[in-house]
Amino acid sequence: MRESVTPEPCGRSACLIYNPVAGQGDAEADLRLIRSFLEPVFDLDIRFTTPEVGANALACAAVERGTQLVIASGGDGTLSAAAEALVGTGIPFGVISRGTANAFANALGLPLTLELACEAIIDGATRAVDVATCNGLPMVLLAGIGFEAEAVARTSREAKNWFGTLAYVWSGLQQLAEMQSFWVAIETPDLHIQTTATAITIANAAPPTSVLAQGCGACVFDDGLLDITVVAPNSAMEALAAAFDLFSSAVRAAALDRPDVGHLLAPWVRVVTDPPQVVAIDGEVVARTPLEVVCVPGGLRVIVPVDDLLEPHLAVEYLDLESAAEVEPLAE
Repeated sequence: MRESVTPEPCGRSACLIYNPVAGQGDAEADLRLIRSFLEPVFDLDIRFTTPEVGANALACAAVERGTQLVIASGGDGTLSAAAEALVGTGIPFGVISRGTANAFANALGLPLTLELACEAIIDGATRAVDVATCNGLPMVLLAGIGFEAEAVARTSREAKNWFGTLAYVWSGLQQLAEMQSFWVAIETPDLHIQTTATAITIANAAPPTSVLAQGCGACVFDDGLLDITVVAPNSAMEALAAAFDLFSSAVRAAALDRPDVGHLLAPWVRVVTDPPQVVAIDGEVVARTPLEVVCVPGGLRVIVPVDDLLEPHLAVEYLDLESAAEVEPLAE
């Protein structure tokens, strides 16, 4: 049942975690705009990320101070790191995306402009979304093994600043020339698979542009399940064709039927590879296989636009800060 609460007009404590080097815009001008929206409504505590102190540490400190609302503004790394600190706390999380790919906001259907993001935080509602743990590390979006992780690893901050999303595209094209397959064993509650692959993506939430996560056709972030896609092309041309078909699958919200793409849904998955592969979690290369990913249903409360309330199947509540949560086998 949906509970409607009239929020207080002012005095609600909120911590804004701000990455001053995110994106390609004018960070000072962006901050002035954000403050013009939020400061009349919230008792706003602004904290800046630095190379020494990241968004996760700042969000953890905000939780310890008893902050009623945490807002993060930056790229996907900043947003995911801040969100990870809020898992299981019940504290609402506001998102103001200012990154290169903006996969976090796109995956959860959140506004991409500063103005709309601020308005959503002021007038919005909260929605419980799933998160996951990957080898014990929090994961909000996805874990990429093999091709995607290698492409992320070779994309520099300078390239992202200069070329934006095209930096990832260029790194991916470079990686195609060096694409190598590896042996993999995948275990879920329902089956155990051994095969070869060039890329494995385990997604909790993913926008259509995260093409290697689209084998199931639509990545649902509040179903208590992980979306697992395994891609095993025999050549660079087959890899490009598979990527195109995966993107089309996401747009059509229909599962992909290709012999070199396998997909399944599971509440948890274990992956072993030979040789060991690097793993990118939420866009950061921070682990290697083997790994275990476990879904945490409804682990994060995210502020969404009030318009989302028009979708009757969504479990959405108005923001209340006073009370501050079928399997297809792979080709052998």
